[in-house]
Amino acid sequence: MTTDTPLPEDGAGATEPTAAELNPEIKIAELEGRLAEMSDAYLRAKAEVENVRRRADEDIAKARKFAVEAFAEAMLPVMDSMEAAIATPGAAVETVLEGVHATRRQLASALERNKVIEVNPPAGTKFDPHQHQAISMVPAEQDANTVVTVLQKGFLIADRVLRPALVTVAAPK
Repeated sequence: MTTDTPLPEDGAGATEPTAAELNPEIKIAELEGRLAEMSDAYLRAKAEVENVRRRADEDIAKARKFAVEAFAEAMLPVMDSMEAAIATPGAAVETVLEGVHATRRQLASALERNKVIEVNPPAGTKFDPHQHQAISMVPAEQDANTVVTVLQKGFLIADRVLRPALVTVAAPK
């Protein structure tokens, strides 16, 4: 049995051309519409990026401005203690010394809460150029390149050296 109707070559069936394919003016209008949509989307995205950048700059400025706020709060009790000591000029030396020790403890606690760690290596500790600064080399009965004495304590802020400890180091024998 044969038919006289031709079959499409791809076997998918023939489709009718769209109006845009038949009329170039309609196609141009569709493309111009898409261009307008994309231009609008681009402008909105650009404005959003500028807003994000502006907000980030404001946040950074605020962070810099108020970065020391917690540290300053921790220092206020120390300041109060020092002012109280000054306000009592006729106090006995023992009382003043006791107050100075209490104020030092307050200060050490405030520094520790703010991640400021004391560097005070004991004698015999191996010299670490990242945390210590050698002032001199002295003859000593301990191993060479080890700390003999600490002349001034050092400090770290979150594992970063704020001030190295000033130390004397044992000279080689």
